[in-house]
Amino acid sequence: MPEAPRVDERALEAPLEGTGVTPDEVALVLAEAKATEVSARYPDVWVIGGDQTLSLDDLIFHKPKDMDGARRHLLALSGKTHFLNSAIVLARGGEAVWTHVSIARMTMRPVKPAFIGRYLARVGEKALESVGAYQIEGEGIQLFESIEGDYFTVVGVPLLPLLAKLRELKAIDG
Repeated sequence: MPEAPRVDERALEAPLEGTGVTPDEVALVLAEAKATEVSARYPDVWVIGGDQTLSLDDLIFHKPKDMDGARRHLLALSGKTHFLNSAIVLARGGEAVWTHVSIARMTMRPVKPAFIGRYLARVGEKALESVGAYQIEGEGIQLFESIEGDYFTVVGVPLLPLLAKLRELKAIDG
């Protein structure tokens, strides 16, 4: 059963800025906060928490707030390589039991502003649902030249390592 965590991600992230914490570590901090908060409320079940950051050079991107923000994201990523840092945490009884981060290297092809405008008009508000303003499982795939990393990392859940850990813990049949 999905349960929304009661955490303020930006408040958790703010003290990390300027400390040398890497984007993948930020994703892990956020994923752990989500998982442990929910597992404290449901102590007898395994809780899976996740978070994803997008990093371009030293910048960490967040989900765009509006379509203008989505346009700015895509213009900034055009012709460049960025990283999707997907963190996953298993928690029980308010404690993190297992953590994992997978990183995908994404190279966006150079795209012109007019194309970005047409792309955003086609995908609409879906662009606001991801940190990069794209979903590779949909029309967003055409923005890319190359992707290094597994599909599940890109869509935000490093599923293969998670399933392996759940089998090891005998939380699922395996």
